[in-house]
Amino acid sequence: MSDIVGGPDPSAITSVTAESSKTTGFDANRISEVKAWLTSQFDAVGKDVPDFEYTPRSIAELHKIATLSQAKTQASAIVANDYRQKAAEYRSQAARIREILESVGLAQESLPSNVVSSAHVLAKVANLLDVRDTELSSFLVAVADLSLRKTAVEEKRAKVQQESKVLLEYTRKAIARLTYLKRTLSQLEDDIAPCEAQMENWKTNLAIMESKERQYLQEYGYYKAVLNRVGYTPEISHGVLVEMAEHKKDLEKKTKPILDTLRSYQDLPPDKALAALAIEDKKRQYAAAEKYLEDVLQSALASSE
Repeated sequence: MSDIVGGPDPSAITSVTAESSKTTGFDANRISEVKAWLTSQFDAVGKDVPDFEYTPRSIAELHKIATLSQAKTQASAIVANDYRQKAAEYRSQAARIREILESVGLAQESLPSNVVSSAHVLAKVANLLDVRDTELSSFLVAVADLSLRKTAVEEKRAKVQQESKVLLEYTRKAIARLTYLKRTLSQLEDDIAPCEAQMENWKTNLAIMESKERQYLQEYGYYKAVLNRVGYTPEISHGVLVEMAEHKKDLEKKTKPILDTLRSYQDLPPDKALAALAIEDKKRQYAAAEKYLEDVLQSALASSE
């Protein structure tokens, strides 16, 4: 067996093991203990110890297992010896009780069958109730203890049933929610295709809107440059222009009679002095009209500011 575990030469193995323990930290005593334990274990089942490499890790694990196995073996041996001793004591006590019963004529062979049956039933009940004598008080105490345990078991059973009902209700709700979620998932899966089509449409519209935005920005820049080129300012708003147009119409109405009069003068025979006076008069009227128009424009611009 040692040849199988350690190799063909035990002395060579011992020397190699010693050298390896010096270099790699092996414990020769621990290795020998592990070898002895492996040999005993495999010999017990009639098998040879398989070959394997002795490494620090394997030796440490095997030594740990061997120590634990030996401790459990010793504990089981102690328990087994105790059980054997108790069995011997029970057998001797049974023999003594049998001798006493036979001496008083109460041997099992001489008893009626119904008495034997009753004794067996009484023994089974005693074993069931875990009593060691046949006293009525012991039976009553055992029955009371059994009743208490029965009550406790019933209470636990009722509690477990209540918890089972609660869990069943939770399970039903969870199943209902799961069904609802599955139905919702199915609806969402059905809505995927229309939503994707709608998204594609939105993407197309977005691209068109971005193109329009760039176009409008270009047009805005062009028109802004045109307005800057013609001298447009924010003070010239639509309201100001409308007001100026209304004043222009009023001035045209006022100057129309004057223009008609001037046109009538064109049909008169030429009179240089009168024509000069008329022209000077119309120039004054025209200058007054221009000044009035300028005042109106200035007041309109001032009110817009």
